[in-house]
Amino acid sequence: MKKGSLATVFLVVLIDLIGFGIVLPLLPFYAREFAATPVVIGLLYSIYSVAQLVFSPIWGSWSDRIGRRPIMLLSTAGAVVAYIMFGLAGSLLVLFLSRLVAGVMGGNIATAQAYIADVTSDKDRAKGMGLIGAAFGIGFVLGPALASGLIHPGFQEWVAATGFTGLAEWMEMHRFGLPGFFAAFLSFCSLLMVLFFLPETVDTEESAQAEGVQQPGSKEKAEGVQQPESMQQAKDKKQLVSEQQPEQEQTGNHSGLWKSDSASGVKQTGIRPSVFMPEFWRRLSAEQKATGGPITFLLGAVFLLSFGQASLYSAFPLFAEEILEMNPEQVGMQFFYIGLIAVIVQGGLIRPLSRWFSETGLFFTGNILMTLGLGAIALSQSVSMLTVFLGIMALGHSLNLPTINSLISKEAGTNSYGAMMGLTQGLSGLGRAIGPTWGGFLFGVMVFLPFYATALMLAITIWIGWRLWRA
Repeated sequence: MKKGSLATVFLVVLIDLIGFGIVLPLLPFYAREFAATPVVIGLLYSIYSVAQLVFSPIWGSWSDRIGRRPIMLLSTAGAVVAYIMFGLAGSLLVLFLSRLVAGVMGGNIATAQAYIADVTSDKDRAKGMGLIGAAFGIGFVLGPALASGLIHPGFQEWVAATGFTGLAEWMEMHRFGLPGFFAAFLSFCSLLMVLFFLPETVDTEESAQAEGVQQPGSKEKAEGVQQPESMQQAKDKKQLVSEQQPEQEQTGNHSGLWKSDSASGVKQTGIRPSVFMPEFWRRLSAEQKATGGPITFLLGAVFLLSFGQASLYSAFPLFAEEILEMNPEQVGMQFFYIGLIAVIVQGGLIRPLSRWFSETGLFFTGNILMTLGLGAIALSQSVSMLTVFLGIMALGHSLNLPTINSLISKEAGTNSYGAMMGLTQGLSGLGRAIGPTWGGFLFGVMVFLPFYATALMLAITIWIGWRLWRA
């Protein structure tokens, strides 16, 4: 069941991200058809991430309450609507609305990460989170390639040659319509996979009872009728037993945000708080003070790493064009190269690496490589040098991304996987919203400045990784 669930989650996220990869590179060209300025194009990118910043924590918290499946179904259905709006956009306003809807309904990644935390042990957590990273890599490899093919004149000629002249004429008049509809089709396939093949992992009845809501079947349980034990109940029972072991038997395990009363010094109510509830932050603060836990540092690192990666997307193409005189096809090949490294490392190598080395060690190493690679891009004097430095940066990010998600999930505790993964995606969204504007602004000041300044900020993550590794 575990392997089948992981495979299904991987495919759901992969299909969703391929659709995202189809739409993303087309946004500037689509917006220019409506006479959008560069600033407006930047806002078009940012509005999606800002919406995710606000709504990802909400969806993550709700997945703790009502289950992972309903949230993933709602998110994929929202993606279908957003991509259809993208395909039908006849004005800049509709294009903005399509990205806003996509960001608001973008709860799939946070919920998928929480799902992986549900079905994996602490030992296998990094490997499971690596699947999400691999899906990102594959999505950003296949998505842009499909987008290029769907808008290529040769494809339109082939459609006309097969007898669908009406469709070919529509494709010529609405150049970006077909990619949007194809992305919507992929999201619909993702919805069907969740609906028919993904089992639930959250005991919603237990969650409702904790919040004082009577569910069908609760009466029988109260009267002593034996009920089948769910997978989540079995996992919680196993965790409860482990928490009752002497402290010396749990070496290497963090206390978790809501695993025990003594860890946080806060009385536990059984209610799963939303990240927008004061109780959530009170418990987070109490955990930090009582145990010196690393959750605050990890969340700060999430923002910085996302910020650094996003700043690259705006500054790197400008640098490649102005300094190295690279054309769009060559720049696209570099992005393909980055995605390929993510697929190889997060989809395969992270498994043996997490067995041979500690997660904190991999996280520390990844931060070093990403920071050095990003700063060295400014030193590139040729395409081959640029490729080497981009590879170092991509390798570092492929190491620190799955390990930081794994470390955060272990700090959250079983009742708050969704809330913490939602908060993580929200902070990532904030980094992605600010990063491109930061990179573009600094590039206008000096072409080398975005890489040096961003690398200096990422050096903070090296300190965080070193602190965790030493601990």
